[in-house]
Amino acid sequence: MKRFTEGNKMFLSVMAVFVVYASFFILFEDYDRHVIQPLTDESDWHLLLFSMVVMMLLGFLLHRYSKRMDRRIDREQALRQSAMRRELTQNIAHELKTPVASIMGYAETLMDNPDLPEAMRQQFVHRTHEQARRLSALLQDISTLNRMDSAPEQVAMQEVNLSELVSEIVREAMPRMEGRGMTFINQMPDSVCLMGNPQLLYSIFGNLLDNAINYAGTDTTLTLTAQRQGPMWYFCFSDDGVGVAAEHLPRIFERFYRVDKGRSRETGGTGLGLAIVKNAVMLHGGSIHAAVSPGGHGLSFSFTLRGAIVGEAKG
Repeated sequence: MKRFTEGNKMFLSVMAVFVVYASFFILFEDYDRHVIQPLTDESDWHLLLFSMVVMMLLGFLLHRYSKRMDRRIDREQALRQSAMRRELTQNIAHELKTPVASIMGYAETLMDNPDLPEAMRQQFVHRTHEQARRLSALLQDISTLNRMDSAPEQVAMQEVNLSELVSEIVREAMPRMEGRGMTFINQMPDSVCLMGNPQLLYSIFGNLLDNAINYAGTDTTLTLTAQRQGPMWYFCFSDDGVGVAAEHLPRIFERFYRVDKGRSRETGGTGLGLAIVKNAVMLHGGSIHAAVSPGGHGLSFSFTLRGAIVGEAKG
């Protein structure tokens, strides 16, 4: 199916306005007639012929201009996409370089020093495993984003009990939250059920929870609320932790954007978690934005999910 371009829209809009104006002008004879009458005067036919010639000329010029405009838009989009791909490639290479270099360094140390004390050997093996785990997480996140970017229409949707899914995510993260003195308040109804992709819905809430655990600080409270309004579910995931400076909020969903680069790497973050959240929310027909939590402390994520709501799950 041919793409309905901006040039096509402009061409059809202008031509439609001209046709409507010319039709009224001719049929009502410069607005002197009060009803539509057959064209009987020779001047009417001359005017009709003149209008058709002008319309064809105008259409030809507009068509050429619309084609040039479409080509210019395509070039600009191609340049932007190329720049984004280069930046993404550079970021990926940069992010891969650190764990790969660490793994190689630890492995070479172990191979070149067979007489290392057992405690140090185990420490190097543990660090190698941690870097390999980080590398695996990064590659998995990149694969998830590529799948959403390249073929969003192929993402399978099914009925998902979101309340159960979130409860599972919280149970899995509970040891980490307890280790940091965190409290999770889940104010979602126990019957939120909609059509969606289970893996991507898991990524939305899982990444938001991981982000809060890694960066909100210790002894904080995390709160999740949900409210249904018509075909939409409105969610708010907030914490009362250290928060993020206002200047970072517009870029917080960018790929590989880090508020504190050193701290992000220490916590094992890939720099792609919030980008995955945004793309997954958009794929489910919603939108998301970040703001300072109510009360002036911490970070708040407000987002919507819509589309083919199944209804409320049974108890």
